[in-house]
Amino acid sequence: MNKFTLLNLQYPYDALEPYIDSKTMEIHHQKHHQAYIDKLNAALEKYPEFFEKSIEDILKDLNSVPEDVRTAVRNHGGGHYNHLLFWNFLRPFDPLKNLPSGKINEAINSFFGNFESFKEKFKNTGLNQFGSGWVWLVKDKDELKIISTPNQDSPISQNLYPLLGIDVWEHAYYLKYQNRRMDYLGACFNVINWDEVEKRFLENK
Repeated sequence: MNKFTLLNLQYPYDALEPYIDSKTMEIHHQKHHQAYIDKLNAALEKYPEFFEKSIEDILKDLNSVPEDVRTAVRNHGGGHYNHLLFWNFLRPFDPLKNLPSGKINEAINSFFGNFESFKEKFKNTGLNQFGSGWVWLVKDKDELKIISTPNQDSPISQNLYPLLGIDVWEHAYYLKYQNRRMDYLGACFNVINWDEVEKRFLENK
């Protein structure tokens, strides 16, 4: 039985300084992400057949999850999957790779006019997510859209393909930014891994 486990980050906790502080990254990864995994594993303990599935497949078909644990799997499985994506959407600041390029840049310009328009809409959508949640750039069939989801709901449960997601739960930014969510969202644009966004865009044809 292969339970879900916490993977190491591809960079040290202080690698995103000064935009995202080391202590926040450490707590976010070791405490918050680990807690989602622990509670997901606990929820599925009596349905071990689900450990044979990927978290993506489980979240794409939540109706197949037994009703008595479905909410827990939606919340904690979503928390696990969303964070798996989130860590890969970030990377240390690189002035040479701080903007999208290639096909994803063409698509952003096509759907949002230009990068600055996209950036402002993305930040404002994240700012206006009431309470805890996420802001996403998703692919909906052949369209790009910016959406937000509450709590740990994942776009893949809505048949949407996430290309970029930023965590706007307070635990993601409060040590450094307190209530200044917009400052945090702006800072994140210095450490977005556009290579990962491009890779996901090209994989989802």
